Amino acid sequence: MQIIAHRGASGLYPENTLLAIEQALLANADGIEIDVFCVENTLVVIHDENVNRTTNGTGLLQDFTLKQLQQLDAGSGQQVPTLWQVLQLVNNQTLLNIELKGADTIEPLLQLLAKAETELGTDPDKLLISSFNHHLLKKIKTQKPNLKLGALTASLPLDYAVFASELGAWSVNCDKGFINQHMVLDAHQRGLKVWVYTVNDAVTAAKMQQLGVDAIFCNYPQEARGW
Repeated sequence: MQIIAHRGASGLYPENTLLAIEQALLANADGIEIDVFCVENTLVVIHDENVNRTTNGTGLLQDFTLKQLQQLDAGSGQQVPTLWQVLQLVNNQTLLNIELKGADTIEPLLQLLAKAETELGTDPDKLLISSFNHHLLKKIKTQKPNLKLGALTASLPLDYAVFASELGAWSVNCDKGFINQHMVLDAHQRGLKVWVYTVNDAVTAAKMQQLGVDAIFCNYPQEARGW
């Protein structure tokens, strides 16, 4: 079972910052998950629609310019990074799961990934694009079919992993509170990986391993090795 650093090594370092991502790399995480919104046509790595929880600022993300956003302290003196900075830092060292949060993220993403392939040598196979917005995933599949998709769900659908299969996804990314053996088996029968978020204790990790899930998202990737 693989360990995906959730928002970087966010249990000990400020989430979605270059510091948290660097620490996840040092922990030899099997992958790193980050969240992106679009600000002034630039993809920035932040989880919420406002800056209140994760920075020293207040207000809606949409009311900030990119320059204003990058002047905020995201914890331990860190800035809110851009996706480009993250791609430069990760540099194919591990799989990068980019979760799309905003509806306006597709075109900037595809443009940036094309640039990353050319200028950084970014391997598309080292990327997983996920979202709760399945319309975004469907559009990406149409425009860039070679990108791996992770279909996020916070429910246990009646038809289990059918939705992810219909999207042509590579994985189904499930909430730990809505996962059972039927879901895992159904997904695997459809050729899908099962990734489960967010698992931050040994007992739940062991349960996920017993169910046969392929990976867990964890805020403590180093500690999870010991579990």
